[in-house]
Amino acid sequence: MNDHVYRNYDRNQFEWQYNARLQVENNESLIEENIRRSEEFRSRARCVLDLSYGAGPRQTVDIFLTRAENAPVHLFVHGGYWRSREKSMFSFLAEPLVEAGAVVAITEYDLCPQVSVDDIVDQMRAVTAWLWRHAAEYGGNPANIHVSGHSAGGHLAAMLGATRWQALEEDLPAGLVKSVTPISGLFTLEPLIRHSINQDLKLDTDGARRNSPALVAPTTGGPVTICVGGEESDEFRWQSRDFAARWKEHGANVSYVEVPGHNHFTILQGLGDAGFDLTRRLLRHMRLA
Repeated sequence: MNDHVYRNYDRNQFEWQYNARLQVENNESLIEENIRRSEEFRSRARCVLDLSYGAGPRQTVDIFLTRAENAPVHLFVHGGYWRSREKSMFSFLAEPLVEAGAVVAITEYDLCPQVSVDDIVDQMRAVTAWLWRHAAEYGGNPANIHVSGHSAGGHLAAMLGATRWQALEEDLPAGLVKSVTPISGLFTLEPLIRHSINQDLKLDTDGARRNSPALVAPTTGGPVTICVGGEESDEFRWQSRDFAARWKEHGANVSYVEVPGHNHFTILQGLGDAGFDLTRRLLRHMRLA
């Protein structure tokens, strides 16, 4: 009897492949450490919290200010499988970027199943357009906006790198996003239709394809650095490799980085360290290193 659910995975193997919490036993302690570091950084940071970019209570963004003038702007999008987490858990990521001279925006969004993945993508486009309109009020350069995201946020960052901005609002620049760094993301969503996560996502085939960055041509002309931990599951690493190859075929300036010794959660923690390889890459994208 063939009990394969996807590729050669049975149900339990398939669930494990796409559930990072199952893969990392101490994930909750790592998350708690992120929260502690974020609270500590906010206590001494120059920041403006809970700015509204949309109508809903979760359609807000935190902005961390830098001393530099006309600074590059970095938008970070959190993960949580489109159905959990909040921006306050990730403030710590802003510190090395702010110290190097960037304005950092960390955003959140409405969550599945109350909204759809389509809705969340639209909200991330809305906050990026909001940043373009308001960055100068916080010392940022609206012509120098960069995006990164982790896990589901990596997916959303990639969707921003494939957005046709002038089709949304005519005054937006075509090259609004200058670089994109998806970290441990998912870029082909059809496998998730068979996963338990889809009880909340409610994706069908059309919705999964519509929201798969791997199936959409990039619009950003800047660098795209696609990162994943070397200790992540085969499927997470395949998702990043395949996505990198597909966007390279479109002529995008793509780098694929597999970070040895890091899993789905420790790769995120590393971003709070100015010496971490991925942090240095973000800074180079903004010409701050």
